Amino acid sequence: MSDANPPLSERMSLPPRLAFVDLETTGAHLQRDGITEIAIIRVEHGRVVARWESLVKPGRPIPAIIQRVIGITDEMVADAPDFAELADTVETLLQDCVFVAHNARFDYGFLKGAFAGLGRSLDAPVLCTIKLSRALYPEHHRHGLDALIERHGLVCEARHRAMGDTDALWQFARQVGEAFPPDTLAQAVVRAMKAPSRPPGLPEGAVEGLPDAPGVYLFFATELAPDSGRPDLPIYIGKSVSLRTRVLEHFAAASRKGKEADLARQVKRVDWIETAGELGALLLEAELVKTRQPLHNRLLRASEETFALRLVPGRRRPPVLERVRICATDPREWEGLYGAFRNRKEADNLLRELAQLYQLCPRRLGIEPGGSGACMAYQTRRCAGVCAGRESPEAHDARLEGALGSVRLKPWPWPGAVVVAEQHAASGLEAFHVFDHWCHLGTADRHEHVAEVAAAEVPRFELDTYRILNRWFATAGKLDAVEPLGSSRTLPRQSP
Repeated sequence: MSDANPPLSERMSLPPRLAFVDLETTGAHLQRDGITEIAIIRVEHGRVVARWESLVKPGRPIPAIIQRVIGITDEMVADAPDFAELADTVETLLQDCVFVAHNARFDYGFLKGAFAGLGRSLDAPVLCTIKLSRALYPEHHRHGLDALIERHGLVCEARHRAMGDTDALWQFARQVGEAFPPDTLAQAVVRAMKAPSRPPGLPEGAVEGLPDAPGVYLFFATELAPDSGRPDLPIYIGKSVSLRTRVLEHFAAASRKGKEADLARQVKRVDWIETAGELGALLLEAELVKTRQPLHNRLLRASEETFALRLVPGRRRPPVLERVRICATDPREWEGLYGAFRNRKEADNLLRELAQLYQLCPRRLGIEPGGSGACMAYQTRRCAGVCAGRESPEAHDARLEGALGSVRLKPWPWPGAVVVAEQHAASGLEAFHVFDHWCHLGTADRHEHVAEVAAAEVPRFELDTYRILNRWFATAGKLDAVEPLGSSRTLPRQSP
């Protein structure tokens, strides 16, 4: 666009000094990513008074996927100035202006962090054009820059390049300045300048880079990751089909009372891992909670404790049930096993319930200490009396076996391994999760690698995976995504 544009109408109610800004970066994480390009259009009283752009040496490689999207390569920034050489120019262009950007807190947070790295500060009022669009056009659901360009006929000569995107925002501001009465626009501007709720210790811009995509998020109580070699211990790990929405929900609770508010106030840093879909997020969360053991999660017991129950036929003395470790074993080799329990408490709670329903003897089940004579349950008529000689052990155990049948692990619905494909349209991430007999064999990033994953691994049972898949397959429509891979692989031969 030409800079010789006429001033906006006197009816316009935007702030008099505006700096339209766009950054391109190596990624969305404040702590580990860097700026690759900056563009600023400074507007005073409706006129462009400065237009500036520059590539920036980020000090780290640009990921291949970012290079493909924005078109800025490592070679292009190799000889570019670093931010320290550009800081004075940027500061001058932003001076006394409202900072305007799309998802503004993200760009503002990156610049604020870049200045802080030089021992300098950035403090400016911030106006987000996403929020401005939502306030002025609530009838629309999409307010990303591509949606605004299409809906308002904006001209963007270089999408995903800093000046092209900045110029489109300036056009949008001119349009709304002419289209709405001053009081309506003024109210929308107030809403668009409101900062989102966040814990006081979390840097500005730390959550604005969160994608509206599935994945796992990690909260940390430290501002910086520890030195290499030291564990980076999160205080909480969660998952969501929309990382942005769920994390902001956490922080909206910071001003209230309760456990979630206490957690939110401790957060100093947020990290996240995008996944191709909800199933991938569920699997990753279960793995990370077990391996990282965050303080505020319900900690999972060591997986080695997972066990099933086996009825010992013909045993005269209690207990008649024995625990059989099943973690990391092949379910295809199991015989006569009932249930899957993370700890003894889970198993005992089930057995107490069955004892009451079927008049079973708690002593024979092993949930009441041994002794002579009738058990306490028999004395209150809740045990049929195997302990008092009123029924035979065979009759009792036949009833027990029938009761335990209700807690057998569900049969695997397919003859062998299956693959569940997930794809996220916006990020382009794909994942092909391979399962066999409730076990996760692995995940391939391309369909042609699925057979390789299936052939390389033997099923190893994990209780969390079993429970995740049970809930997943029970959801309407989820079975449609399952692709059987043929008959079950041959069991490995045992050494003689």
